[in-house]
Amino acid sequence: MFGYYLELALRSLRRSPGLTLLMVIAIGFGVAASMTTYSVLRAVSGDPIPWKSSRLFVPLIDAWGPRAKRNGETEPPDALTYIDAMALMRDHRAKLQSAIYMIAPSILPEGAMKHPLNVTGHAVYSEFFPMVEAPFTYGAAWSADDDKRRAAVAVISQKLNLKLFGGTDSVGRTISVQGKGYRIVGVLDDWNPQPRYYDVFNSGGFSTDKDDLFIPFEQAIETGVSKDGSTSCATTPKDRGFTALQQSSCVWVSYLAQLDDAASVTAYRQYLDGYAHDQQQAGRFAWAPNNRLYDIDAWLTVQEVAPRDTKISAVVALGLLVVCLVNTVGLLLAKFLRRSSEIGIRRALGAPRSAIYAQFLTEASIVGLAGGMVGLLLTGVGVVAMSVMLPRNIASLARMDISLLLMTLAVAVLSAVLAGLYPTFRAAQVQPAWQLKSN
Repeated sequence: MFGYYLELALRSLRRSPGLTLLMVIAIGFGVAASMTTYSVLRAVSGDPIPWKSSRLFVPLIDAWGPRAKRNGETEPPDALTYIDAMALMRDHRAKLQSAIYMIAPSILPEGAMKHPLNVTGHAVYSEFFPMVEAPFTYGAAWSADDDKRRAAVAVISQKLNLKLFGGTDSVGRTISVQGKGYRIVGVLDDWNPQPRYYDVFNSGGFSTDKDDLFIPFEQAIETGVSKDGSTSCATTPKDRGFTALQQSSCVWVSYLAQLDDAASVTAYRQYLDGYAHDQQQAGRFAWAPNNRLYDIDAWLTVQEVAPRDTKISAVVALGLLVVCLVNTVGLLLAKFLRRSSEIGIRRALGAPRSAIYAQFLTEASIVGLAGGMVGLLLTGVGVVAMSVMLPRNIASLARMDISLLLMTLAVAVLSAVLAGLYPTFRAAQVQPAWQLKSN
């Protein structure tokens, strides 16, 4: 019977090509607008490490007190001072943890005729790599002993490895970072989590450029590898320079800790409050403890990583889809009721209402499928056009893939079927006797 209903639907659609084209375009535009904005919203609001995000936490300590307010409320700053970060590292109350700061040094390639390369990266502790589960192509992370010895070791990206060594196994070779030799211990695989949850403070959440270099935190501090990225200060420091920054109340160090169960989270919160209370007793803080401990999902929400523009665009696009569906409902209703005499004859010959439902919903599904094909083309155009409307580092995350393709078709067909429910219901209520008498 499906083949029969399909044949009837195609005949009906061919009889009024203008009306059919209008419905297909309406659904195509509505679905394309929705799927384009969804592709961006999915990218910016997705969980960058879903299997572990509930166990990774960002601690914040209020080093500024009531003088700093956000949204009218006293909130701790979005990063840690160097003093607090080092205290948390020394006490080591989490299973894995790392202080993190952004660097942008120059690297001198081998060969006298080659020019220095400016790269971006982070100074971290060895526990950073297993905590974020960074994949390696060659080698591995440095050891905790390397952290203690402040060894001059480095992990580089696959991209930098290709530039410097042609993509071969470079473990054991040396690179010159700001004039100092660092021995390569590992080469990362293709890895650039979005949003960049481990350093939202500096990246804003998204960065199209991958980290090319990771070096030990304390080695970087000792050799004066100056920070890059953001620095926030409640008051202007008296002295300038990287050393003075480490002693100031300015925040510039990100921090990530792994806590595997609820008991560990509770204990860590208590530890943070105890630490802040000790700082108050020592006279460093003149206010009561005001700390936060966010898991990754909560942290990305608090930082509003998903731009407001993308959410507004999604709401507008959804509204456009609803308008398109309402118009489609009207067009289908007019189309179906024009065939009342045909429906009356079929019903008089014994066709049940379920057959009428099947016939007209099949016709609506074909319209939806055709609209979905148009929507796919328009979605591709929309994804490209997003680069004009949104910042490049965010717009570049929107892309067509198999899941988006299938979802576009499914949404188009489902939307058309939903739009066809009321017109089909009205068509199925046609009284055969009235139609036979009037015709």
